[in-house]
Amino acid sequence: MELKDRPLVSGDMLEIKDYEIVGKLPDPFLFDDGHRMTSPDEWPARRKELYRYTIELQYGTMPPENELLEVEPLYVSGGHSTYRIICGPKDHPVSFKFKLILPPGVKNPPVIVDGDLCFGYAMDKEWLNAALDKGVAWALFDRTELAHDIMGEPRRTGQLFRAYPDRTFGALGAWAWGYSRVVDALEKIERTDPNCVVFTGHSRGGKTACLAGALDERAVIVNPNETNAGSCSCYRTHMVGKCGSIEARSERLADLWHNFYYWLGPDMGLYAQNEAGLPFDCHEMKAMIAPRTLFISEAAADMWTNQVGSWQTTMAAKEVYKYLGAEDELFWYYRPGTHYHTVEDVQMLVSLIKRRVDHGEGFDNSRFFHAPFDTSSVPAIFDWKAPEA
Repeated sequence: MELKDRPLVSGDMLEIKDYEIVGKLPDPFLFDDGHRMTSPDEWPARRKELYRYTIELQYGTMPPENELLEVEPLYVSGGHSTYRIICGPKDHPVSFKFKLILPPGVKNPPVIVDGDLCFGYAMDKEWLNAALDKGVAWALFDRTELAHDIMGEPRRTGQLFRAYPDRTFGALGAWAWGYSRVVDALEKIERTDPNCVVFTGHSRGGKTACLAGALDERAVIVNPNETNAGSCSCYRTHMVGKCGSIEARSERLADLWHNFYYWLGPDMGLYAQNEAGLPFDCHEMKAMIAPRTLFISEAAADMWTNQVGSWQTTMAAKEVYKYLGAEDELFWYYRPGTHYHTVEDVQMLVSLIKRRVDHGEGFDNSRFFHAPFDTSSVPAIFDWKAPEA
């Protein structure tokens, strides 16, 4: 189905049955020493402060840049190739494979990097063709080759942890590191456009894509899809919603820590019952990507992802984008349906890629910025604005 023929959400689709605010969102413009930004030129310094919370507290201390990079072709054809990346420290190299799928007849196309090859849909023909048919390539890898994703296993299980035992990153940090190594390999292979690299992923993969995008500025578009708690949601709001016959509550930090503590930094558990005490929230994670293009995609009936909280933190992050003169680079949308990475999600992302490639010519933003709930009825969770220019 063409994107233009797909149904849009409406503001009466999601009924908010309960909504709890456990704290106001911290002011991203306020430095740790108490003074507030007076110029956009101060953003890099403030961003370094936020890094300690949004990255190192939330996900642990990250693995360093790799000392070694080798790209071994395993199967190379015109459109569908497989490579092995050998990277990491010279004394303890790690390796993993990725697939490069190129659109026919396009030289050096834009490329979407996605670590969700462990999810079955990532090789679905219609899903892939939603990008390929529009001249956009895929670079797909299985992030679990770097760090395991098995509930009940000890924390830090997998080859990247053995390579960097002195760091505290969890699985999300390991997986995000893989995105950057794929970009390294793409630059070496020289079959895609190095100026139009896009990161995406779904659910835990969406968390990973957001983190990777915050860490690697080579990603010009970052698209976390339905991340749930731990990335693009909102720690300080809890909700219960009903969409059609589906009624459920949103995921909280306590849920995330109980089930998937190995994804996160070791100190996040200290806040599992004290989300209001966190020195950051998800709006600052989103702001870490500014002024590059950020596209938050959600689903109307996916209550676990906290649709209202995600919208709140996106509105807060918009203040940073506005201050940096990049308000037009923050996009969000909700589609009908539940928790999945759909063909429609890819089509929406591709429309933003084409916007960049075509310098905005023919771009239609009418499908963005529709919420499945009445936004005017939701109490704001921040009372600050971007500083006066």
